Amino acid sequence: MATFKEFRNNVKPNWCPGCGDFSVQAAIQRAAANAGLEPEKLAIVSGIGCSGRISGYIKSYGFHGIHGRSLPIAQGVKMANRDLTVIASGGDGDGFAIGMGHTVHAIRRNIDITYIVMDNQIYGLTKGQTSPRSSAGFKTKSTPQGSIEQAISPMEIALSAGATFAAQSFSTDLKDLTALIEEGIKHKGFSFINVFSPCVTYNKINTYDWFKENITKLGTIEGYDPSDREMAMKTIMEKAGLITGLIYQNKERPSYQEMIPGYGEKPLSASSLTVSQEIFDKLASEFM
Repeated sequence: MATFKEFRNNVKPNWCPGCGDFSVQAAIQRAAANAGLEPEKLAIVSGIGCSGRISGYIKSYGFHGIHGRSLPIAQGVKMANRDLTVIASGGDGDGFAIGMGHTVHAIRRNIDITYIVMDNQIYGLTKGQTSPRSSAGFKTKSTPQGSIEQAISPMEIALSAGATFAAQSFSTDLKDLTALIEEGIKHKGFSFINVFSPCVTYNKINTYDWFKENITKLGTIEGYDPSDREMAMKTIMEKAGLITGLIYQNKERPSYQEMIPGYGEKPLSASSLTVSQEIFDKLASEFM
């Protein structure tokens, strides 16, 4: 069984010192080891942004996609090779702006992959503009007088879209984050994990201290039941989305792959793609 050190490579991350994404990387490596994976059984697919670099910092299969398109690629990888554990990743701009359509449909589709969003409420790679997660009044280079738009609530959207696994964590809580990613990997269906990952360079509002003062851990709420969807939605709204832990899980709904008629046990990647002349001629005749 691989240790978390075996998921390290020789590529040194070039994130800003103090960036929350360092913890997300470490948590993925630890969760993969805890789940009993080997590097060759893991695929990390990322989008564009500071967080998009993560696919090159972990020893596994890696794919750095284009902006907002990590989820279509990750779903294709999983469909072609069901033996791989697939993790898609990106930032809040990647997943909730240009990629929002893919996010919503991947959630409702319930394909068996894990999606980790590093949520810093700003566009960091392009030097500090508002993202869909920036609060109203948030001042940046693109909104010098303050944003007039309302920030989206990713957890409300996830539950509304039919998520079967929705969780949220804070990058300083490595133990909790690792456990949630491990649970997400093991969940049979789409696992959506949003991580508060502060940008220390461009976001001087949603800082580590700000999150520590405003976050409520679900473990401290007496009687909280993550299998109760109505309770989950109510709690999200009451706490303005600033909660961490396993928010909701539905273990009964089958995954996308389980519902596909004739979906073979043998991965497509290991199957012969050669078509006999007889079958080719029969298919071609349908168009003649």
